[in-house]
Order: sequence, then C-alpha cells, then structure tokens
Amino acid sequence: MPNAIVSALNAPRRWLRWLYDWTMHWAETPQSMVALFLIAFAESSFFPVPPDVLLIAIVAAAPSKWLKAAGLCTLGSVLGAMLGYGIGSVFMAAVGQPIVDFYHAQRSWDKVVELYNGTWGVWFLAGAAFTPIPYKVATIAAGATHMPFAAFVPVSALGRAGRFFLVAGILRLFGAPVRRTLEKNFDAAALLFLILLLGGFLVIRLL
Repeated sequence: MPNAIVSALNAPRRWLRWLYDWTMHWAETPQSMVALFLIAFAESSFFPVPPDVLLIAIVAAAPSKWLKAAGLCTLGSVLGAMLGYGIGSVFMAAVGQPIVDFYHAQRSWDKVVELYNGTWGVWFLAGAAFTPIPYKVATIAAGATHMPFAAFVPVSALGRAGRFFLVAGILRLFGAPVRRTLEKNFDAAALLFLILLLGGFLVIRLL
C-alpha cells in the first residue's frame, strides 16, 4: 500500500492522539474549562467534533471536577443550540444552508425537516441531544421548521445534560481504570469514536 494512503488512513488516529495528549497536559488548568465550554457551544451549531473528547480528558485527569465540567459542557451546548435554532429560524439561507452544504448533508437535512414537520420532531431532537446523531443538524432544523422555542430549550437541556453528566459520572467513578484502558487501547478507542461520528450521519440518511 502506498505510503500516502497509509498516512491518510492514519491521520484521524494521529489527530485524536494529539488532541488527547494535548488535553491531558493541561486538563487541570482553568483554560481547559473555557475550551470545553467553547467547543460544546460551537458543536451545537457548526463544529464537527463533539465535546465529549475534552470532557473525558478533563474528568479523567481531575475527577473532582466532574460536576463542574459536565455542567459547563451542558450550558455551552444548550447556548450553542439556541444559536443553531436562531441560524435556522432567521439566517437559514445565508448561514444555515452553507453549513448543510459544507457537510454534504442535503439529503440528511431534507429527512430531518420532514421529521420535524411530522409528529416525531421533539423525539428526534431528544435523540440527537443524547446520542451521536449530529446535534447541529437537529438544532438548525428546529429553527428552520419553527419548533416552539419553549419546547426546544428544555428538551435540548435534558438530552445534553443526560449525556454529559452520564459520561462525566462514569469517569468520576471509574476514572483511573478508564484512563488506563483508554491509553492502552487508544487505536481501538479512536476507531470507535470515528465510527460513532460517521454513524450519526448515517442514521439520518437512513431515516
């Protein structure tokens, strides 16, 4: 196999390894919490990488911070979801559509809009908030289809809080063993992360 192909296949693993090592290096500094908040905020509307990677690293390095980290991650994500809702509601043509085009997700977008215009919109939002389904697609679509904001915010908050507090709680209880296992089997963990990320988009395409 040509070296260029091998290098391309290894690029995501190397990037995740770098991100993990870099995060663990400063996970106990105040800047880590700021970064966690900002990544959680951005991921809800346009950023491709979920904040779970940083959340896991922070709690694994400093288990006593699990509540604060999960809370900041939830707050940032819900505020970012509100931005996504605003993009869909007010700036769909100027901002929302370019985001959809960037991810080559027009077919997925059409299916999500169809869901929101039916009876399963709130349930899909809840699922996207808790699972690897791309949350940014759900938030922008909620605004574009004018889902009631009074329903959008609490459903988003419950789904995001459930996900991030569950992740942080598991790390708080089993932080050291989980960290050792993660570092020992990092290649498998990186592959699983990428599968989940791609699987979220696949779920939308198959709906």
